Amino acid sequence: MSLSDNILPKAQGRHRRDPEATRASILASAQIEFAEHGLKGGRIDRIADRAKANKQLVYYYFGGKEDLYRAALEATYAEIRERETELDLSALSPVDAMKRLIEFSLDYLNSHREFIRLLADENAQGAKHLHDSEMAQRTNSPLLRLVSETLERGVEEGVFRKGIDPLNLYISIAGMTYFYFANGATLTAIFGRNLDRTDSIVAYRDHIVSMTINGLRA
Repeated sequence: MSLSDNILPKAQGRHRRDPEATRASILASAQIEFAEHGLKGGRIDRIADRAKANKQLVYYYFGGKEDLYRAALEATYAEIRERETELDLSALSPVDAMKRLIEFSLDYLNSHREFIRLLADENAQGAKHLHDSEMAQRTNSPLLRLVSETLERGVEEGVFRKGIDPLNLYISIAGMTYFYFANGATLTAIFGRNLDRTDSIVAYRDHIVSMTINGLRA
């Protein structure tokens, strides 16, 4: 379920009497706006209209447009990192934990296409807003720990080989999942297979799980 289907309506229902809900509604609206139009094309008046909030409140809570854009990026990263930590990988075997992480990564992007568009826009700007964001950097540390701990458990149990860099592994997983949806339209056009169909997505998910686990095995 996307932000527009979930967070925004809940926040809108409360914001007239709840300042925190007003802020949340504006932030959710900004995530949608910047995902659709990028920083350059995003407009404060559309953000305020979608959030059903006074335009001046946007500036009051977030300052200028770039500050709001940074906050939208941070909120987007915080959401996926929170969901990742909820996976409770430590309760699973190393192989099942790694499978779960890969499956989650693909499934999350499938249901949150706005995350892909926001990342593409920020990368086009050289990630200058994330470079300045301590919060975004902090949220990545627990995830990297989870990957590292899962690898270590796998090595100890003799199911994963030694010498795998946790960051390189995570980048590989992120790359395989992100690329599929970020380039799905062009790949569909070039190869003549509808990659947005559910069966295509499931088949690709099974493929990258199998390929990654086989690459990790001792």
